[in-house]
Amino acid sequence: MYHERGIRQSEIAAALSISQAKVSRLLKRAETAGIVRTIVTVAPGVHAELEERLEAGYGLAEAVIVDVEPDADEAELLAAIGAGAAGYLEASLSGTDRIGVSSWSRSVLAMTDRMRPLPTRGATEVVQLLGGTGAPEAQSHSHRLLSSLARMLGADPIYVQAPGIVADPAVRDSLLKDPSMQETMRHWESLTMTIMGIGSIEPSDVLSTSGNAFADDERAQLLAEGAVGDICHHVLRIDGSAVTGEIDDRVIAIPVDKLLRIPRRVGIAGGERKLDAIRGAIAGGWVTALVTDLHTAERLAETI
Repeated sequence: MYHERGIRQSEIAAALSISQAKVSRLLKRAETAGIVRTIVTVAPGVHAELEERLEAGYGLAEAVIVDVEPDADEAELLAAIGAGAAGYLEASLSGTDRIGVSSWSRSVLAMTDRMRPLPTRGATEVVQLLGGTGAPEAQSHSHRLLSSLARMLGADPIYVQAPGIVADPAVRDSLLKDPSMQETMRHWESLTMTIMGIGSIEPSDVLSTSGNAFADDERAQLLAEGAVGDICHHVLRIDGSAVTGEIDDRVIAIPVDKLLRIPRRVGIAGGERKLDAIRGAIAGGWVTALVTDLHTAERLAETI
């Protein structure tokens, strides 16, 4: 009556002239005796076992895997990962989070584009983690991402009014002394989570036209030092170590030590082109959670 016909316990008690408490006890006895068994069927597109394997093997707090067709192009890959990240974020916010965002990431923009305004406030503020100004035709990407995400979450946007990369360390040091940058840096100190794209050394189209990408000779130098990717313009090797030096000293972004102290650090990336960068981000503890596609997840699982 209860499991097969969906009749409520109170109605069963009345029909059988017994107490509702006895109905409850009999249902529990049925489970103990094995008369009633619970079977969970995994829905198509859900890869809980592989997610748990990545979490256990790499020490991740959470892994989210999305289905993507093997022959999907980059636009389809971004759309799927963005949708998965949007669902994860909407389900995991506390309402009091202070979120740092890497604003030149196409993956994070794909996530934002697939979000809907939350019925209640999802976060108190959304803060840029790296310089957001650049060429006018590309700068709208960075500002649109932050303002859209803040609107969806009912949060206050905090912008970085500076470029991501400057000519030399002295220029960066001078910009960091500006009152507006000092205010933004204070917000970096109190972040509770980050949402970050994991970039490859080769920049995306929007980044390459923004004026915030590394020049060809700089990328060659970084590759010679073992670079495989970047997070917030901080370049990393496949073992997770950061590539430091003059190039990194020209980046206007949250410092690595402050980034790694933020409790939740969500990385969003997928595809063969970013596999080594994702490996580096996991190995170095740059991310505590990962949203990626099935094929990339399977490749990562091969080395556990």
